[in-house]
Amino acid sequence: MSKLIKRQKIRYRIRKKVSGTAQNPRLAVFRSNAEIYAQMIDDVTGVTLAAASSKDKEIAAQKGTKSEKAKLVGAAIAKKATALGLTSCVFDRGGNLYHGRVKSVADGAREGGLQF
Repeated sequence: MSKLIKRQKIRYRIRKKVSGTAQNPRLAVFRSNAEIYAQMIDDVTGVTLAAASSKDKEIAAQKGTKSEKAKLVGAAIAKKATALGLTSCVFDRGGNLYHGRVKSVADGAREGGLQF
């Protein structure tokens, strides 16, 4: 079984348990080889409330490692969420292990004021 298929199965298992609402959205993290993306999603209506990625101009202009940029992505998504009046969310690691860049996004979001 390939690594991609294993990760997909883990994603489905996580998504069975984790679901976001308008007041408590899902913070979904997608990690590619070069970039990292985060979205606040209301699964009831199927709407993305806020999004941030390492491709955003302010973050892409920064120098640093991918983990440092991931932390900035977490802080950016937290800032956008608090602007919308959101303080809590549920974390969706997207089938990735909770370490490295995925953990950095979570740490940045927590430092930005999100509760999960």
